[in-house]
Amino acid sequence: MQVWKRYRRTGVSELRPYEPGEDLTAISVSATDTPRRGGMIARNPQNHADQWYVNEDYILRNLEPVEE
Repeated sequence: MQVWKRYRRTGVSELRPYEPGEDLTAISVSATDTPRRGGMIARNPQNHADQWYVNEDYILRNLEPVEE
């Protein structure tokens, strides 16, 4: 029985560059990630306190900038 289903994102993500050495106390970082230059900090558009680190490889494979 397959539990996982695939979903496509329909919204816009908000990201900013990760700055090496910055305080990540309030930012979630996966145990499999090591924050480094090229990664980004994402935030929930409805709750700016909800932030997490996104590694560069994931960004390159899944996201592209939105022209405003």
